[in-house]
Amino acid sequence: MPPRHARPVALVTGAGKRVGAVIARTLHAAGYDLVMHCRHSVAEASELAAQLAATREGSTLVLQAELAEPTTPGELVAAALARYGRLDALVNNASAYYATPLGAITPAQWDELLGTNARVPFFLCQAAADALRAARGTVVNIADIYAERPLRGYPVYSISKAALVMVTKVLALELGPEIRVNAVAPGNMLWSTNPVKAETAQTVHERTALGRQGSPQDVADAVLYLLRDAHYTSGIVLPTDGGRLLHI
Repeated sequence: MPPRHARPVALVTGAGKRVGAVIARTLHAAGYDLVMHCRHSVAEASELAAQLAATREGSTLVLQAELAEPTTPGELVAAALARYGRLDALVNNASAYYATPLGAITPAQWDELLGTNARVPFFLCQAAADALRAARGTVVNIADIYAERPLRGYPVYSISKAALVMVTKVLALELGPEIRVNAVAPGNMLWSTNPVKAETAQTVHERTALGRQGSPQDVADAVLYLLRDAHYTSGIVLPTDGGRLLHI
């Protein structure tokens, strides 16, 4: 293991695109050096890593991996420690999301959604526990408001995110007091990756307390808050939904 790195280090899964990329950019700007996991988005992750490293040399590491493989969690943590000698934060952002109409759900769909959204974050936390404990570090899981109020047509996804919420609470109990574990629950955002009719989007906005759509930056800001500033907070789920849950 190299000498202990001077700056804090964060491992972000699914860091190549969308919310994960914004989280990575936000943490880097806040002074974190990054281990950026990706699955298919190697080009995007590599381009973002190069942009960030241009502002602070040696501050990014891109790792392509299939998170479902049993050995991957340990390998990601080992690579982070080999590069930086420390791990201060884990952001479990990678997720699977698709409809599973009741009556046509397959065991493979169940296994993929529960595996990606709940099993993988659990085992990544387990693999990272010793390193995070040494750093008195922090975990943030990206959950969903539909963990609390199920989304029609997406039963397995909703169940998987509810499982992730329980993973968050269990690990906060098991890993404390050295490690804080929390979750962010986004809502009413990402229309660009899940196109809907304009009138549908307007209806959703009207049934959101703040009356507007959120952005990936809102999620990234919540992640940074839980990592850096919420020193007496563990085991909670922070809704980042503009008050959407109040109307569901």
